[in-house]
Amino acid sequence: MTLIAEYGTILLVLACAFGFFMAWGVGANDVANAMGTSVGSKALTIKQAILIAMVFEFLGAYLAGGSVTQTIRSGILESEMISPEQMIFGMLASLLAAGTWLFIASMKGWPVSTTHSIIGAVIGFGAVGVSMDAVNWGGVAPIVASWVISPTLSGFVAFLVFMSVHKLILDTEKPFENAKKYVPFYMFAVGFFVALMTVTKGLKHVGLDLSPLQSFGLAVGTGLAVTALGVVLLTRVKADPEADKDFHFASVEKVFAILMIFTACAMAFAHGSNDVANAVGPLAAIVGVLQTGTISDQSLVPGWVLLLGGIGIVIGLATYGYRVIATIGKHITELTPSRGFAAELATAITVVGASGAGLPVSTTHTLVGAVLGVGIARGIGALNLRVIGTIFSSWLITLPAGAGLSIVFFFILSGIFG
Repeated sequence: MTLIAEYGTILLVLACAFGFFMAWGVGANDVANAMGTSVGSKALTIKQAILIAMVFEFLGAYLAGGSVTQTIRSGILESEMISPEQMIFGMLASLLAAGTWLFIASMKGWPVSTTHSIIGAVIGFGAVGVSMDAVNWGGVAPIVASWVISPTLSGFVAFLVFMSVHKLILDTEKPFENAKKYVPFYMFAVGFFVALMTVTKGLKHVGLDLSPLQSFGLAVGTGLAVTALGVVLLTRVKADPEADKDFHFASVEKVFAILMIFTACAMAFAHGSNDVANAVGPLAAIVGVLQTGTISDQSLVPGWVLLLGGIGIVIGLATYGYRVIATIGKHITELTPSRGFAAELATAITVVGASGAGLPVSTTHTLVGAVLGVGIARGIGALNLRVIGTIFSSWLITLPAGAGLSIVFFFILSGIFG
């Protein structure tokens, strides 16, 4: 193949650069989503959030995040209709397009879906660069449906979780004592559901195909381990009568702040296991075609590709993540550790449930919906409706923005190298 013979090295360098750019966008936008509630509720500082993300995103990516990843995203393209050259140009264009859109969204502080950004980009180059028939349009309808389903579902679950916190802890005569009594049960729920989310969405990538019973047992074990560690940490939390004079629930929120550390670690691990593929999947596809000259529906992801993705993600979070963190954590509604916890637990529960039902959901949409649910539990006046309108508008633009940019970049690359 003359293209690979002539330009193989240049294309590989471009693929790495565009893949790194996309990974930067995932860090600046998507990882910031996962950390937004923890930072916004002041359970963690930005530096602590970045440190946790560095460790647990890497662990998630390496242990459960796509040793094998599907390069033809979500069954969107009919791979037999695409030539190796078109695949190289198309995936390069998709990485650059999705990275560019995430860059714009992160600059504006809009929490958008990296999954939908890359899917939109792949649809764009497939439909215009190859043929309308090359796109599996049946796979697009569930994506559009998920814009409504995932935030509504997680908002409802977050509302219920937060109301349970009110009933069991906040609206009682001894909120601090009840917090210490009931928070271990919430800790178990965090460990259980996030472990279940990781098993159902992540571990199948490494070929660890557990039965439903084994998955359930592993999740229960993780929940008990998290609870045991949490109980040890809770013994160190003492009531602060002085702080309680200024804010009645100051001591209670200290208990929930401990819980938020667990949810932040868990969300980062789950995110790493699931969404790192958005950056490294197309890059792995390009590397696979450059090495073999053929297209494979499954491509092994080399370790250095995951490393490149991991580094890009951490740099993205460290440099521009604060903008999206501010939107999620501060601008939608005021968050405290108890509210932030309700949002993160609801996100985990929704993603697990949707995975089991085979519904495609975005972590971003789910988390934003959960934050909305917590806000609604306090009354519609607690929500910043202008910010919410801007976020919803950015969601609607994401798919066509990724597609449009991808088409432009595809023809530019084809013109340069073709």
